[in-house]
Amino acid sequence: MTVVAPVAGPASRPAPALLLGGVPLATPLVLAPMAGVTDRDFRLIVRRIGGVGLVTMEFIASKALVRGVRKTLDMMHFEAEERPISIQIYGSDPDTMAEAASQVEALGADLCDINMGCPANKVLKGCAGCALMGDLDLARRIVATVRRAIAIPLTVKFRLGLDASRLGFLELGRICEGEGADGVALHARTARQMFSGEARAQWGEIGRLKAALTIPVFGNGDVRSAEDARAMLAETGCDGVLIGRAATKNPWIFRQSADLLAGRQPEEASLLARRDLILAHFRRVAEREESKWALHKLRKFTGWYTHGVPHGRELRQRINELPDVPSFLAAVEAFFDQLDAAA
Repeated sequence: MTVVAPVAGPASRPAPALLLGGVPLATPLVLAPMAGVTDRDFRLIVRRIGGVGLVTMEFIASKALVRGVRKTLDMMHFEAEERPISIQIYGSDPDTMAEAASQVEALGADLCDINMGCPANKVLKGCAGCALMGDLDLARRIVATVRRAIAIPLTVKFRLGLDASRLGFLELGRICEGEGADGVALHARTARQMFSGEARAQWGEIGRLKAALTIPVFGNGDVRSAEDARAMLAETGCDGVLIGRAATKNPWIFRQSADLLAGRQPEEASLLARRDLILAHFRRVAEREESKWALHKLRKFTGWYTHGVPHGRELRQRINELPDVPSFLAAVEAFFDQLDAAA
């Protein structure tokens, strides 16, 4: 089963391919992994709008994958239409990570990515994610063990460091390259910063990492528009750009960025395009999810999707009072019908 996500306007023509471990990316633009966001429905929406070179799945706990936890296995389904696709795993035990990576390869993913950048406390407490930047010997063993276990391209995503006094990104980047990783991605914030502050003020560190390595380097952090994507590439010399939170508010950002990079004028999504995308996505969520979880997810996405939409705040306030999914969908449809009538 697939989700039907309408596309507004013609899709971008492919830019020259970027090779990542032998996998060609049509553009240097990557949908970053986000827990609870980059599921199959959202990945397909972004892919069908166009402009994205690589999509990445929600990050997967290596222990849960190896143990065969049903919820985790269910998350890992993807459509051929999503290719190329990367599956990101996290954990702190090299052998478990290697086994999880082998399962990622067996599933047919195009790339496997190791998360060494998540700043969430529950991940850090397990000595995984960005905590590995405080134990570079363990980080090295994980990259080396996973590399030996799989033949598909391997990438690693990390941050500047644990905090401003412990910036280990250059050393970790060299470790990843030395142990056979095919590329790395750097989020220009520390773990302590979480998602606060201005990553753009630290984009220069992405450039330093690019200058230090020979493998592809992707930048991440504060890319909120097509102009930002172009600026990051130009200012840092990085090979590609990961876009995360901005895509939740504007799934068209990849097509807009690809157009700008190709010398075409980016187009803003019309109100009709937003309406059709939102309703198609929400109906698919309602089909797939249990009612309580579906309502939670719909409220979260409504908050993002109505960013910049006239009277969007009124809709966001109203949906908190709605008791079930059918009334939620009806309210969203009525909201856009009213906007259309007033236009």
